[in-house]
Amino acid sequence: MLQSLFSFLKKETITYPKGSIHSFIVTDLKGNQFDFSTLKGKKIMVVNTASKCGLTPQYEKLQKIYEKYKNKNFEIIGFPANNFLWQEPGSASDIESFCSVNYGVTFPMMEKISVNGKNMHPIYEFLTKKSKNGVKDAAVKWNFQKFLLNEKGELEKVISPNTQPDDRSITAWIEGK
Repeated sequence: MLQSLFSFLKKETITYPKGSIHSFIVTDLKGNQFDFSTLKGKKIMVVNTASKCGLTPQYEKLQKIYEKYKNKNFEIIGFPANNFLWQEPGSASDIESFCSVNYGVTFPMMEKISVNGKNMHPIYEFLTKKSKNGVKDAAVKWNFQKFLLNEKGELEKVISPNTQPDDRSITAWIEGK
């Protein structure tokens, strides 16, 4: 009996629970607080965006999959970032207007943050550091990199910036296939 107790304790000390994005509160483009705990039970795609990037047209497909799946326990959260060749130079109102006018974006867009380097926002530290997310290390390679999190807020997949938002690997994950 005592040996099985020690065996159980030993397992507990070497297994690490996955972190959850649900503990984060961030600010949206309008200056309002956005609490990730409100997304418990939903799959989440977090994507870093930019308005002046060759990948910017991905906004259109992001919006389409958002419309298709938003009522099926799925959410997209955009984080504008100016980390790659200064491709997101605008203010919050500039970004909001650009996304709305050019792509009809209705999914939540957060304030502009840094997604890498010494000023990396804590939410991206969580997304990119195994020590925080419990799953894997993953550098942000460019604008429109996608992080897929399950209903518990745990990181499951990191998707290349060049992979389109409606790629079957993403839609199958959303649909649970």
